[in-house]
Amino acid sequence: MADQTRSARAETVIDTAALRHNYAHLAGLAAASGAATMAVVKADGYGHGAVEVAKAALTAGVTWIGVAAPEEALELRAAGITAPVLCWLYPVEQDFSAAIAAEVDLSVSSKAELAGVLAGVAATGRSARIHIKVDTGLSRNGAEPGSWQGLFEAAAKAAADGAVEVVGLWSHLASADEPDSPATDQQAEVFAQAYRTAVELGLRPLRHLANSAATLLRPDLHFDLVRVGIAGYGLNPVPGHGGDELRPAMTFRSSVSRVKRVPAGTGVSYGLTWTAPAETSLALVPVGYADGVPRALSGRMEVFLGGRRLPVVGRICMDQIVVDCGDAEVAEGDEVILFGPGERGEPTAQEWADKIGTIHYEIVTGMYRPRVRRSYRGHG
Repeated sequence: MADQTRSARAETVIDTAALRHNYAHLAGLAAASGAATMAVVKADGYGHGAVEVAKAALTAGVTWIGVAAPEEALELRAAGITAPVLCWLYPVEQDFSAAIAAEVDLSVSSKAELAGVLAGVAATGRSARIHIKVDTGLSRNGAEPGSWQGLFEAAAKAAADGAVEVVGLWSHLASADEPDSPATDQQAEVFAQAYRTAVELGLRPLRHLANSAATLLRPDLHFDLVRVGIAGYGLNPVPGHGGDELRPAMTFRSSVSRVKRVPAGTGVSYGLTWTAPAETSLALVPVGYADGVPRALSGRMEVFLGGRRLPVVGRICMDQIVVDCGDAEVAEGDEVILFGPGERGEPTAQEWADKIGTIHYEIVTGMYRPRVRRSYRGHG
């Protein structure tokens, strides 16, 4: 194994077979309710690589792709992805011309955003496909109920003029990952009111509300399209409530760069917060918090090395960690798994998140770093 990792100072390995498995499973759940599936690949595919994730998803039954920013959508188009792509978050004064020319679907949540889209239509001479986003209780983006009438009427007029096609009506759930929260049903009712208003004004948009958690737990909210984010990467948004079929796709690994034998009483790393209680072997691994290893894991993390878990000792540094190997046989160049699917007993992204009080989304997305190489396996 050493030969395979010697040059990998820090690397994420993405299992595309796991991605295809996850998306096929999620698309199957949606299809059982008569819904299509959108794979959300914003933030460079949650650190997994947007283009490769999108390609894997589209071979597994997914028919839509979602991103946050127009430039993310244009990257997919440049890579040859022709499936419908929706983007939904922009700065003020966004120029929509390039996205319209590339046939990217655009979310609109205000009359001002609609005006921006219409300016892009005028500049390109092409009509735009829009999805109207309504705020049903998350209080982020989306049109508030008091503005629905005016926005829907303006959208209907633009559609009648041939400037836009109103493709969808959508919103986002705040607490779908809390199965007992009443907020989800409350938001669903508000969404239903928005849809009734849109229909009364002559619009016939497809509806999409369900995120990963609702895709797994709320088939009644699948409607016409579900948007799966974290679940596509094999990470369960509601541990203990379904999702057991999901397979984590990312493994974060490095290799041993130095091994030294030290006597009892040797201190390790900044502040000498750990001292060897007995003679031991220490392995230096050239990854640190600049590579996505949270410093808050100092004294609380293990790695998978030589077929076993071994503790990281001392403080995590910007570029390196130190592993206490005891009397285990460890050689320079040996593979070190920092986290992975957990199938061999290695730590997982969920474990890291639990230890530092965050979510696994943050862990894997944090791997999107210049010094971390990314590779893929499982093609075919």
